Amino acid sequence: MTKKQRAISAVEALKKEYPEAICSLNYKDEFQLLAATRLSAQCTDARVNIVTPALFEKYPTVEAFAEAEVADVEELIRSCGFYRTKAKDLVEMAKKIISDFDGKVPDNIEDLTSLPGVGRKTANLICGDIFGKPAVVADTHLIRISNLLGLVETKDPFKVEMQLKELLPAEESNDFCHRCVLHGRAVCIARRPDCENCCMAEFCKSAKK
Repeated sequence: MTKKQRAISAVEALKKEYPEAICSLNYKDEFQLLAATRLSAQCTDARVNIVTPALFEKYPTVEAFAEAEVADVEELIRSCGFYRTKAKDLVEMAKKIISDFDGKVPDNIEDLTSLPGVGRKTANLICGDIFGKPAVVADTHLIRISNLLGLVETKDPFKVEMQLKELLPAEESNDFCHRCVLHGRAVCIARRPDCENCCMAEFCKSAKK
């Protein structure tokens, strides 16, 4: 089985196992998803979802975030970890969106990664979930599972992104990433992967070992 064939098999198996390929962060618009994703760095999505309701109630728009005092944002997101850096990024991110992009979250990787605190993982998530573009969100679950499957042999996020773009059908790539997160939490758990109950065991290189 080639890597391409294995990738297609993985797409189909996960699609059957997790029909709803949804982002686990709660949001109402593109800036809220951008902010929530920034908060999720070194933090669980569950914790972010606890923090964001009060944050978004106080700062419901990009303009509100741009005018916020960093110290006030810090207090609201303190439990997310690295809260000082994240609070500064959120405020500066909002200011740049207003000054450089007419108050609208940009729809491409280059412009998104020009925003403070936004890397390719976040940019791909926005492009895929908000703008419906083909995207590969190289988070820890995707990187680990792609290596176990034998689709890639690297833990470098950029290389994983580029290699999976060559293997995955463009229209399936974004949902595949979400499904890998769900699978990584439910079955292919980092310290104790449950290969016996894995829908991909039949063609997974690591399961066969």
